[in-house]
Amino acid sequence: MTGEISRGLLILLGIEEADDEPDVEWLAGKVARMRIFEDDEGLMNRSVQEIAGGALVVSQFTLHANTKKGNRPSFIRAARPDQAIPLYESFVAKLSAELNHPVATGEFGADMQVSLINDGPVTIWIDSRNKE
Repeated sequence: MTGEISRGLLILLGIEEADDEPDVEWLAGKVARMRIFEDDEGLMNRSVQEIAGGALVVSQFTLHANTKKGNRPSFIRAARPDQAIPLYESFVAKLSAELNHPVATGEFGADMQVSLINDGPVTIWIDSRNKE
């Protein structure tokens, strides 16, 4: 499914070799319930579930770039497609279940053009290796 959402989340999903199904379940729940949308008083106090918002999930292995050595990033921690695709699809399915409606997706591994109007801007990094 590809698509457009009018109000919701753009999720850049990076999957690394250490990720597994419990990480997917935790992340889908965390994303769905995180209170990052404004309430009537202008406070970040509503979740995407509460506003009945949408989500667009785009695979992004470059989030796992290691730039410690040299000038060329290494993507060695990024999961290979045979591991990443099932976890990506599982995340989309679990997030869709959390939101009670379909989630828009990018095309896994494709060179895509993604445009957005960033209201905020609010960018939050969530790492399933560091569940805070």
